[in-house]
Amino acid sequence: MNRREMLFSGGCIVASTLRVPAWATEYAISENTRLGIDDFSYNIRSRAEQAGYTPKVTHDPLTFLKYCHSIGAGGLQCVIGSRDEAYAKELRAYVEDNDLFIEDSAWLGGKVDLERFEMGVRSVKAAGARAVRGFCGGRRYEQFDKREQFDEFAGRSWKTIESIAPIVEKHRIPLAIENHKDWLIPHMLEMLKRIDSEYVGVCIDTGNSFSLLEDPMDTVKAYAPWAHSVHLKDMAVCEYEDGFLLADVVFGEGTLDLPRIVEIIRKAKPGIKFSVEMSTRNPLKVPCLSEKYWATMGDVPGVNLARTLRYVRAHASDKDTLPNIDNLSVNEQVKLEDQNVRKCLRYAAEHLNL
Repeated sequence: MNRREMLFSGGCIVASTLRVPAWATEYAISENTRLGIDDFSYNIRSRAEQAGYTPKVTHDPLTFLKYCHSIGAGGLQCVIGSRDEAYAKELRAYVEDNDLFIEDSAWLGGKVDLERFEMGVRSVKAAGARAVRGFCGGRRYEQFDKREQFDEFAGRSWKTIESIAPIVEKHRIPLAIENHKDWLIPHMLEMLKRIDSEYVGVCIDTGNSFSLLEDPMDTVKAYAPWAHSVHLKDMAVCEYEDGFLLADVVFGEGTLDLPRIVEIIRKAKPGIKFSVEMSTRNPLKVPCLSEKYWATMGDVPGVNLARTLRYVRAHASDKDTLPNIDNLSVNEQVKLEDQNVRKCLRYAAEHLNL
């Protein structure tokens, strides 16, 4: 297996010769929206670029932002990191000249070199970033086998966040912690209140917390006052033997009340920026009826499980209609991913005033 094949083997992608136009025009929209794009929306293309299958677009923040702008997006959330002064100045100029926004992303699940982190904050602030989205872990029900493991991870992660809070306060740039299939609402709010900083809040992901048996609208209402950034997504669901399948789908094709969600968040934070996170992939399995799932979820009331399964049954899609990319070539996957993002941008412009 060569390097290209290895990069795709984990994602069930069938390697093939790829001929993808760098600036495809399908599903283009005529006017820019205020909706940005989260970089994970182009995860397939990013891996294709790393493997050398397709021209590079996502590897560099400025190039990536220009691509997002060209297809009608209003901004980009991606890893910016430390950049030299000239690059930061060029990125900021493009953002301001085109009335766009850009946000940084940073992993906060382990010990952070504070000096290096502050250098990065200075750099992204100089580049015009309006927030730093922070994420700490993956799916807690997959990542950990015991509650003690999760508790250790949680303590380490929040210690890191507490240590960097003075830095984002000093440089006056918001830190937005994502509900990344790790934090339950009571835990997240408890820690945010303990840190007690106007610069430390939430990147609301409108779909993630459903995998932890939290109602999507409850999640939005709880986090809206704390929001510094938003991952807007729509979700489709259906049952399987160990729980339910959770799929990212194009806006308007899922179960979420996106107009109401946008309304709630805008009312709480009028100036906030939204970014689409449209993950083109097979549905995720949420094994909420398995023993392992509950190893780290002992503090979740049983009523949440009952409510979630009722919701799934009431809103279930036909399993055959859920996304399935296993049999698509790299070329087809990259094209589908781009089309899905563009469709979300169009829907947001036409139905969400974004």
